[in-house]
Amino acid sequence: MIRLPWFEYRAPKTLAEAARILAGEGPRAMLLAGGTDLLPNMKRRQQTPTVLVSVRGIKELQSISNGSGLAVGAGLTLSQISASGAIREKCAGLHQAASLVATTHLRNMATLGGNLCLDTRCTYYNQSYEWRKAIDFCLKRDGETCWVATASKRCVAVSSTDTAPALIALGAKAKLVSVDGERELPVENFYKNDGIDYLVRRPNEILSEIVVPKPVLKSTYWKLRRRGSFDFPVLGVAAAEVNGEWRIALGAVASRPFLVEKACEFLKGKALTDEVIEEAGRIVASRAKPMDNADLDLYWRKRVVGEFVGYALRELRGDDMRQTRLKISRQML
Repeated sequence: MIRLPWFEYRAPKTLAEAARILAGEGPRAMLLAGGTDLLPNMKRRQQTPTVLVSVRGIKELQSISNGSGLAVGAGLTLSQISASGAIREKCAGLHQAASLVATTHLRNMATLGGNLCLDTRCTYYNQSYEWRKAIDFCLKRDGETCWVATASKRCVAVSSTDTAPALIALGAKAKLVSVDGERELPVENFYKNDGIDYLVRRPNEILSEIVVPKPVLKSTYWKLRRRGSFDFPVLGVAAAEVNGEWRIALGAVASRPFLVEKACEFLKGKALTDEVIEEAGRIVASRAKPMDNADLDLYWRKRVVGEFVGYALRELRGDDMRQTRLKISRQML
Protein backbone atom coordinates (compact mmCIF):
# COMPACT_ATOMS: atom_id res chain seq x y z
CA MET A 1 0.00 0.00 0.00
CA ILE A 2 1.30 3.43 -0.96
CA ARG A 3 0.67 5.87 1.87
CA LEU A 4 0.28 9.62 1.92
CA PRO A 5 3.15 11.63 3.45
CA TRP A 6 2.47 13.63 6.60
CA PHE A 7 0.83 17.03 6.08
CA GLU A 8 -1.06 19.72 7.97
CA TYR A 9 -4.70 20.25 7.03
CA ARG A 10 -6.48 23.61 6.97
CA ALA A 11 -10.20 24.04 6.21
CA PRO A 12 -11.10 27.71 5.73
CA LYS A 13 -14.78 28.66 5.42
CA THR A 14 -14.38 31.73 3.22
CA LEU A 15 -12.39 32.65 0.12
CA ALA A 16 -10.69 35.51 1.96
CA GLU A 17 -9.58 33.18 4.76
CA ALA A 18 -8.19 30.67 2.25
CA ALA A 19 -6.26 33.44 0.48
CA ARG A 20 -4.71 34.58 3.78
CA ILE A 21 -3.63 31.03 4.65
CA LEU A 22 -2.03 30.54 1.21
CA ALA A 23 -0.18 33.84 1.52
CA GLY A 24 1.04 32.99 5.00
CA GLU A 25 2.16 29.42 4.30
CA GLY A 26 3.96 30.22 1.05
CA PRO A 27 5.22 27.52 -1.34
CA ARG A 28 4.85 24.70 1.18
CA ALA A 29 1.04 24.88 0.82
CA MET A 30 -1.23 23.59 -1.93
CA LEU A 31 -4.98 23.85 -2.49
CA LEU A 32 -7.12 20.76 -2.05
CA ALA A 33 -10.56 20.53 -3.66
CA GLY A 34 -11.68 17.02 -4.63
CA GLY A 35 -8.18 15.59 -4.31
CA THR A 36 -8.61 13.16 -7.22
CA ASP A 37 -5.36 14.33 -8.82
CA LEU A 38 -3.35 15.78 -5.94
CA LEU A 39 -3.70 12.93 -3.42
CA PRO A 40 -2.52 10.16 -5.82
CA ASN A 41 0.37 12.44 -6.83
CA MET A 42 1.28 12.87 -3.18
CA LYS A 43 1.24 9.10 -2.67
CA ARG A 44 3.69 8.75 -5.57
CA ARG A 45 5.78 11.63 -4.13
CA GLN A 46 5.33 13.70 -7.29
CA GLN A 47 3.89 16.61 -5.32
CA THR A 48 4.92 17.01 -1.69
CA PRO A 49 3.15 19.91 0.03
CA THR A 50 3.38 19.98 3.81
CA VAL A 51 0.16 21.99 4.17
CA LEU A 52 -3.12 21.28 2.39
CA VAL A 53 -5.67 24.11 2.26
CA SER A 54 -9.09 22.60 1.60
CA VAL A 55 -11.54 24.75 -0.37
CA ARG A 56 -14.27 22.11 -0.20
CA GLY A 57 -16.34 23.99 2.36
CA ILE A 58 -16.20 27.42 0.70
CA LYS A 59 -19.72 28.21 -0.55
CA GLU A 60 -18.49 31.17 -2.61
CA LEU A 61 -16.87 28.70 -5.01
CA GLN A 62 -20.02 26.63 -5.56
CA SER A 63 -22.49 28.84 -7.39
CA ILE A 64 -23.82 29.26 -10.92
CA SER A 65 -25.18 32.68 -11.82
CA ASN A 66 -26.31 34.67 -14.85
CA GLY A 67 -25.15 38.23 -15.24
CA SER A 68 -23.08 39.71 -18.03
CA GLY A 69 -22.21 36.07 -18.67
CA LEU A 70 -22.64 32.66 -17.10
CA ALA A 71 -20.45 32.55 -13.97
CA VAL A 72 -19.54 29.04 -12.79
CA GLY A 73 -17.85 28.49 -9.44
CA ALA A 74 -14.54 26.63 -9.58
CA GLY A 75 -15.53 24.58 -6.53
CA LEU A 76 -18.49 22.92 -8.24
CA THR A 77 -18.01 19.22 -8.80
CA LEU A 78 -17.99 17.85 -12.32
CA SER A 79 -21.19 15.97 -11.47
CA GLN A 80 -22.84 19.27 -10.56
CA ILE A 81 -21.61 20.79 -13.84
CA SER A 82 -23.02 17.80 -15.73
CA ALA A 83 -26.37 18.04 -13.94
CA SER A 84 -26.85 21.79 -14.44
CA GLY A 85 -29.62 22.63 -16.90
CA ALA A 86 -28.22 26.15 -17.39
CA ILE A 87 -24.81 24.82 -18.39
CA ARG A 88 -26.28 22.15 -20.64
CA GLU A 89 -28.40 24.76 -22.43
CA LYS A 90 -25.89 27.60 -22.71
CA CYS A 91 -22.53 25.77 -22.68
CA ALA A 92 -23.12 22.32 -24.16
CA GLY A 93 -19.40 21.81 -24.78
CA LEU A 94 -18.59 22.31 -21.09
CA HIS A 95 -21.43 19.98 -20.12
CA GLN A 96 -20.07 17.29 -22.45
CA ALA A 97 -16.48 17.73 -21.30
CA ALA A 98 -17.40 17.49 -17.61
CA SER A 99 -19.60 14.44 -18.28
CA LEU A 100 -16.71 12.60 -19.96
CA VAL A 101 -14.14 12.98 -17.17
CA ALA A 102 -13.23 9.72 -15.41
CA THR A 103 -16.05 7.82 -13.68
CA THR A 104 -19.20 8.86 -11.81
CA HIS A 105 -17.48 8.32 -8.46
CA LEU A 106 -14.58 10.58 -9.39
CA ARG A 107 -16.85 13.23 -10.93
CA ASN A 108 -18.71 13.36 -7.62
CA MET A 109 -15.45 14.49 -5.97
CA ALA A 110 -13.48 16.24 -8.71
CA THR A 111 -14.12 19.96 -9.23
CA LEU A 112 -14.07 22.26 -12.22
CA GLY A 113 -11.13 24.19 -10.77
CA GLY A 114 -9.24 20.98 -10.09
CA ASN A 115 -9.72 19.76 -13.64
CA LEU A 116 -8.55 23.09 -15.04
CA CYS A 117 -5.43 22.95 -12.85
CA LEU A 118 -4.81 19.25 -13.52
CA ASP A 119 -1.14 18.31 -13.35
CA THR A 120 0.43 17.46 -16.71
CA ARG A 121 0.89 13.75 -17.37
CA CYS A 122 3.57 11.51 -18.86
CA THR A 123 4.30 7.79 -19.11
CA TYR A 124 7.62 8.34 -17.31
CA TYR A 125 6.18 10.60 -14.61
CA ASN A 126 2.90 9.01 -13.54
CA GLN A 127 4.55 6.03 -11.89
CA SER A 128 5.42 5.08 -8.33
CA TYR A 129 8.46 6.63 -6.67
CA GLU A 130 10.33 3.29 -6.80
CA TRP A 131 9.61 2.86 -10.53
CA ARG A 132 10.86 6.36 -11.33
CA LYS A 133 13.93 5.90 -9.16
CA ALA A 134 14.78 2.62 -10.91
CA ILE A 135 15.01 4.22 -14.38
CA ASP A 136 16.48 7.47 -12.99
CA PHE A 137 14.09 10.34 -12.35
CA CYS A 138 12.78 12.47 -15.20
CA LEU A 139 13.06 16.19 -15.85
CA LYS A 140 9.60 16.91 -14.42
CA ARG A 141 10.50 15.63 -10.96
CA ASP A 142 13.92 15.03 -9.35
CA GLY A 143 15.82 14.29 -12.60
CA GLU A 144 17.68 16.09 -15.38
CA THR A 145 16.52 14.23 -18.51
CA CYS A 146 13.22 14.18 -20.36
CA TRP A 147 12.86 10.50 -21.25
CA VAL A 148 10.36 11.31 -24.01
CA ALA A 149 12.70 13.69 -25.83
CA THR A 150 16.16 13.27 -24.34
CA ALA A 151 17.62 16.28 -26.13
CA SER A 152 14.84 18.57 -24.93
CA LYS A 153 15.55 21.20 -22.32
CA ARG A 154 11.80 21.48 -21.68
CA CYS A 155 9.47 18.94 -20.08
CA VAL A 156 6.93 17.76 -22.65
CA ALA A 157 4.41 16.21 -20.23
CA VAL A 158 0.94 16.56 -21.72
CA SER A 159 -2.07 18.54 -20.53
CA SER A 160 -4.99 16.16 -19.93
CA THR A 161 -7.74 18.52 -18.81
CA ASP A 162 -11.06 18.00 -20.60
CA THR A 163 -12.84 21.15 -19.47
CA ALA A 164 -10.12 23.62 -20.55
CA PRO A 165 -10.46 23.09 -24.34
CA ALA A 166 -14.24 23.39 -24.01
CA LEU A 167 -13.93 26.67 -22.10
CA ILE A 168 -11.28 28.03 -24.47
CA ALA A 169 -13.60 27.40 -27.43
CA LEU A 170 -16.37 29.19 -25.52
CA GLY A 171 -14.16 32.25 -25.01
CA ALA A 172 -14.38 31.90 -21.22
CA LYS A 173 -12.41 33.89 -18.67
CA ALA A 174 -10.87 32.72 -15.40
CA LYS A 175 -11.01 34.78 -12.20
CA LEU A 176 -8.10 34.49 -9.75
CA VAL A 177 -8.24 35.75 -6.16
CA SER A 178 -5.42 36.45 -3.67
CA VAL A 179 -4.69 38.77 -0.75
CA ASP A 180 -3.41 41.23 -3.37
CA GLY A 181 -6.81 41.42 -5.08
CA GLU A 182 -8.45 39.85 -8.12
CA ARG A 183 -7.47 39.45 -11.75
CA GLU A 184 -9.23 38.01 -14.76
CA LEU A 185 -7.73 36.49 -17.88
CA PRO A 186 -8.89 34.40 -20.86
CA VAL A 187 -8.74 30.67 -20.11
CA GLU A 188 -6.36 30.15 -23.06
CA ASN A 189 -3.90 32.50 -21.31
CA PHE A 190 -4.15 30.49 -18.07
CA TYR A 191 -1.68 27.92 -19.46
CA LYS A 192 1.98 27.78 -20.49
CA ASN A 193 3.45 25.30 -22.97
CA ASP A 194 5.70 23.77 -20.33
CA GLY A 195 5.14 20.41 -18.68
CA ILE A 196 6.55 21.60 -15.34
CA ASP A 197 5.52 25.25 -15.07
CA TYR A 198 2.21 24.80 -16.87
CA LEU A 199 -0.02 27.42 -15.19
CA VAL A 200 0.22 31.20 -14.90
CA ARG A 201 -1.57 30.95 -11.53
CA ARG A 202 0.68 32.27 -8.77
CA PRO A 203 1.20 30.13 -5.64
CA ASN A 204 -0.91 32.52 -3.53
CA GLU A 205 -3.84 32.67 -5.99
CA ILE A 206 -7.11 30.74 -5.96
CA LEU A 207 -9.06 30.03 -9.13
CA SER A 208 -12.49 31.18 -7.96
CA GLU A 209 -14.79 31.11 -10.98
CA ILE A 210 -15.11 30.85 -14.73
CA VAL A 211 -17.19 33.35 -16.71
CA VAL A 212 -18.58 32.45 -20.12
CA PRO A 213 -19.57 35.66 -21.93
CA LYS A 214 -22.76 35.94 -23.99
CA PRO A 215 -23.87 34.99 -26.52
CA VAL A 216 -22.73 31.41 -27.11
CA LEU A 217 -24.97 29.84 -29.74
CA LYS A 218 -23.53 26.36 -30.12
CA SER A 219 -20.66 24.36 -28.65
CA THR A 220 -19.44 20.78 -28.51
CA TYR A 221 -16.60 18.63 -27.18
CA TRP A 222 -15.24 15.37 -28.59
CA LYS A 223 -12.86 13.15 -26.66
CA LEU A 224 -10.63 10.30 -27.81
CA ARG A 225 -9.48 7.72 -25.23
CA ARG A 226 -8.66 4.03 -25.27
CA ARG A 227 -11.57 3.02 -23.05
CA GLY A 228 -14.85 4.87 -23.25
CA SER A 229 -15.49 4.41 -19.55
CA PHE A 230 -12.90 6.47 -17.68
CA ASP A 231 -9.53 7.14 -19.37
CA PHE A 232 -7.71 10.46 -19.68
CA PRO A 233 -8.01 12.02 -23.15
CA VAL A 234 -5.35 11.38 -25.77
CA LEU A 235 -7.15 13.96 -27.92
CA GLY A 236 -9.75 16.57 -27.06
CA VAL A 237 -11.46 18.71 -29.70
CA ALA A 238 -13.76 21.56 -28.68
CA ALA A 239 -15.65 23.80 -31.08
CA ALA A 240 -18.09 26.65 -30.58
CA GLU A 241 -19.89 29.44 -32.38
CA VAL A 242 -19.25 32.63 -30.41
CA ASN A 243 -20.49 36.04 -31.58
CA GLY A 244 -21.00 34.67 -35.09
CA GLU A 245 -17.51 33.19 -35.36
CA TRP A 246 -16.27 29.61 -35.16
CA ARG A 247 -13.65 28.71 -32.54
CA ILE A 248 -11.73 25.42 -32.28
CA ALA A 249 -9.51 24.37 -29.36
CA LEU A 250 -7.33 21.30 -28.86
CA GLY A 251 -6.40 19.39 -25.73
CA ALA A 252 -4.08 16.46 -24.90
CA VAL A 253 -1.72 17.11 -27.84
CA ALA A 254 0.70 19.50 -26.10
CA SER A 255 1.68 20.66 -22.63
CA ARG A 256 -1.23 23.11 -22.76
CA PRO A 257 -4.70 23.27 -24.28
CA PHE A 258 -4.87 25.94 -26.96
CA LEU A 259 -7.03 27.79 -29.47
CA VAL A 260 -6.21 26.95 -33.10
CA GLU A 261 -6.16 30.52 -34.37
CA LYS A 262 -5.36 29.67 -38.01
CA ALA A 263 -8.44 27.48 -38.21
CA CYS A 264 -10.57 30.21 -36.60
CA GLU A 265 -9.32 32.72 -39.17
CA PHE A 266 -10.00 30.28 -42.02
CA LEU A 267 -13.56 29.64 -40.81
CA LYS A 268 -14.44 33.31 -40.35
CA GLY A 269 -17.50 34.19 -42.41
CA LYS A 270 -17.75 30.73 -44.00
CA ALA A 271 -20.63 28.28 -44.03
CA LEU A 272 -19.77 24.81 -42.75
CA THR A 273 -19.81 22.96 -46.04
CA ASP A 274 -18.14 19.56 -46.32
CA GLU A 275 -15.20 21.14 -48.17
CA VAL A 276 -14.73 23.87 -45.53
CA ILE A 277 -14.91 21.32 -42.70
CA GLU A 278 -12.31 19.10 -44.39
CA GLU A 279 -9.89 22.00 -44.84
CA ALA A 280 -10.43 23.18 -41.27
CA GLY A 281 -9.60 19.65 -40.08
CA ARG A 282 -6.37 19.71 -42.08
CA ILE A 283 -5.36 23.07 -40.57
CA VAL A 284 -6.09 21.92 -37.02
CA ALA A 285 -4.24 18.61 -37.53
CA SER A 286 -1.14 20.53 -38.62
CA ARG A 287 -1.06 22.23 -35.20
CA ALA A 288 -1.36 19.01 -33.17
CA LYS A 289 1.99 17.88 -31.77
CA PRO A 290 1.33 14.71 -29.73
CA MET A 291 4.35 13.07 -28.11
CA ASP A 292 5.08 9.46 -27.19
CA ASN A 293 4.20 10.01 -23.55
CA ALA A 294 0.55 8.98 -23.42
CA ASP A 295 -1.71 6.14 -24.47
CA LEU A 296 -2.03 4.94 -28.11
CA ASP A 297 0.33 5.53 -31.03
CA LEU A 298 1.28 9.19 -31.46
CA TYR A 299 1.21 9.10 -35.29
CA TRP A 300 -2.29 7.64 -35.29
CA ARG A 301 -3.40 10.23 -32.71
CA LYS A 302 -2.21 13.02 -34.99
CA ARG A 303 -3.83 11.43 -38.04
CA VAL A 304 -7.30 11.31 -36.48
CA VAL A 305 -7.31 14.96 -35.37
CA GLY A 306 -8.85 16.08 -38.65
CA GLU A 307 -11.58 13.46 -38.36
CA PHE A 308 -12.53 14.57 -34.85
CA VAL A 309 -12.60 18.20 -35.97
CA GLY A 310 -14.99 17.07 -38.69
CA TYR A 311 -17.24 15.37 -36.13
CA ALA A 312 -17.33 18.53 -34.00
CA LEU A 313 -18.04 20.94 -36.85
CA ARG A 314 -20.70 18.72 -38.39
CA GLU A 315 -22.41 18.57 -35.01
CA LEU A 316 -22.36 22.37 -34.84
CA ARG A 317 -23.78 22.46 -38.37
CA GLY A 318 -26.76 20.53 -37.09
CA ASP A 319 -25.96 17.01 -38.27
CA ASP A 320 -27.16 14.16 -36.05
CA MET A 321 -23.86 12.80 -34.69
CA ARG A 322 -25.23 10.61 -31.91
CA GLN A 323 -24.49 7.32 -33.62
CA THR A 324 -20.99 8.53 -34.53
CA ARG A 325 -20.34 9.39 -30.89
CA LEU A 326 -21.48 5.96 -29.85
CA LYS A 327 -19.48 4.14 -32.54
CA ILE A 328 -16.24 6.17 -32.57
CA SER A 329 -16.00 7.64 -29.10
CA ARG A 330 -18.27 5.28 -27.16
CA GLN A 331 -20.06 8.28 -25.69
CA MET A 332 -23.78 8.73 -25.07
CA LEU A 333 -24.58 12.32 -24.11
